[in-house]
Amino acid sequence: MIVFLNGNFLPEAEAFISINDRGFLLGDGLFETMRVVNGRPFRLAQHLERLTRGLDFLKIKLPFTPKELQKFATELIAKNKLTDSILRVAVSRGPGPRGYSVKNSGPPTVAMTLSPLPESNPDEPLQWTLVTSPFRVPASDALSSFKTSSKVLNVLARAEAEERGADEALLLNTNGEAAETAGGNLFWIYRDQICTVPTGRGVLPGITRAVVLEICQALGFETNKRVIKPEMLRSAEGIFITTSALGIVPVVAFDGEPVAPSPLVDQIATAYNEMLLRE
Repeated sequence: MIVFLNGNFLPEAEAFISINDRGFLLGDGLFETMRVVNGRPFRLAQHLERLTRGLDFLKIKLPFTPKELQKFATELIAKNKLTDSILRVAVSRGPGPRGYSVKNSGPPTVAMTLSPLPESNPDEPLQWTLVTSPFRVPASDALSSFKTSSKVLNVLARAEAEERGADEALLLNTNGEAAETAGGNLFWIYRDQICTVPTGRGVLPGITRAVVLEICQALGFETNKRVIKPEMLRSAEGIFITTSALGIVPVVAFDGEPVAPSPLVDQIATAYNEMLLRE
């Protein structure tokens, strides 16, 4: 596999970062993950816009322009001949002295990698079981707007869910409200409304989340951004999760109780898959 690292394309086995890189030592950085379809990263401009805003917030100066990153991504896909894959763009503050101070740190580390799509069976569409996690995210945190490299809470939540025999973990915020899942945004259906949690409640404003809201508008589906407690979520008429890598994943069980399939979820998923191919 060929990877991109700090302006160079090289074999994965030859790609190294400094032992003093703050991304490795402190999670001091950001990343974006997106689907590649027919050689094109889906909604790359939106991912790079969020990445750029996040780097501005962290006060990390990106050494490449978004247009240059788009060019590098296209080259990386071509070099690996992975026209249907998952692209990850990661930026850290770079190497620095010991401690939390950012003085004398840098230059930033910029890496892009590609991964094959997970194996799938057309006769068995992806469906997940979901359980409520004991871990909590802050209800109001500016960092929740960006995909920071500090994801240990998400790792622990997913691991705990898997230990319980589930596929994914529902994270509540410190108010006890449903926020998001370990790896995606949460949607549910209530009285034919497509509902999701508003931002500002510990929720990452996901790119796929935004695409789903676009699709709902195009299909004439009513949407609602509202808070919900997990006990109320159990009475939803359908639940699904959105991720950039996997798209729309229906939930078939929540906290051990079955969740009925919804034709609305199927319609949204079909429109999403058509958009992937079209764009």
